[in-house]
Amino acid sequence: MPARNISEVTRETWMNEVFPDWGTWLNEEIDGTEVPHGKFTMWWLGNMGVWIKTDRQTNIAVDLWCGTGKTTHNKPDMSARHQWSRLTGGRKIQPNLRTTPMVIDPFAIRTLDALLVTHFHHDHIDMNVAAAIVHNVERPIPLIGPQCVVDQWLAWGVPAERCQVVHPGDEVRIKDVTIHVVESFDRTVLITDPVKVETNSGSTDIPDMDERAVNYVIETTAGTIYHAGDSHYCTYYAEHGASFDIDVALLAYGENPVSVQDKMTSVDVLRASEALNTNVVIPLHWDVWSNMLADPHEVETLWKMRRERFGYRFHPLCWLPGGRFVYPDDRNKLEYYHDRGFDDRYTHPIDLPYTSFL
Repeated sequence: MPARNISEVTRETWMNEVFPDWGTWLNEEIDGTEVPHGKFTMWWLGNMGVWIKTDRQTNIAVDLWCGTGKTTHNKPDMSARHQWSRLTGGRKIQPNLRTTPMVIDPFAIRTLDALLVTHFHHDHIDMNVAAAIVHNVERPIPLIGPQCVVDQWLAWGVPAERCQVVHPGDEVRIKDVTIHVVESFDRTVLITDPVKVETNSGSTDIPDMDERAVNYVIETTAGTIYHAGDSHYCTYYAEHGASFDIDVALLAYGENPVSVQDKMTSVDVLRASEALNTNVVIPLHWDVWSNMLADPHEVETLWKMRRERFGYRFHPLCWLPGGRFVYPDDRNKLEYYHDRGFDDRYTHPIDLPYTSFL
């Protein structure tokens, strides 16, 4: 119950009243959406998190993360083994503050058929989400990911029987959905130390990417979604594009700081989309970190410059966190905007002194 007097207001009442930012609005929208035959619907949960609902009402969540970035300046420097220390030789903490609202309440999720995670970076895998799913989802659904992801879940106390390890080449069937596991191209994860793995500074051993990260091709009866996790650009996208009939590609796009190559650039997004032979590309991940904040309109502008020259057959979409995307209805849409409301205008008499007041 909200406080009724300032004497009842505390930091805890404030947090309980305003967090998560959207409350259960999006949970209710997802639960209440009946996807028509021949379509699938997606919601963007922020970062690389997406919720997919099929026309058989199957629910799949991918990389659902409900955490935060830096919350105080009072942090120690990065360790020598931190991926950014290894990559840049720097030690100062990354000033990555979360810039987007929390649009979903993981503890209000009751109906879900599977959680997929692409890799173990902690803006893609979340202890809060794992706990909420294990304790609150009505059925004991699988938590699916590569070995290092499962190792992290196990370290957090997720029951082993709930975890499913996958590798490129695997197929997982969830009701009417077939999940094809394919190679990741996330080079940053190769220099990130996972849980339970002992590493030595200066080692020249190259880790096995397939144990650390995967991409997913999620095939529904109404279309196929390619989720690239945090993959960089790679020429092997063309093999994935030749092997699967991809309708929508979700790619990690961001503005890389000097000395860092962590996200695809706008050119990379277009090259990957062309190679994947997708119908729609949606750049994600640009929204969340203050120090890597990007503008998806750059992708759209570059697409307009190049589409005739290269014969692009795909459209980019500038999405917003919490937004809904329906395929194939929205396949040619270039920009998403939230519901503007007031569609019930003039269904009741207006209450003004005179009409010209308007």
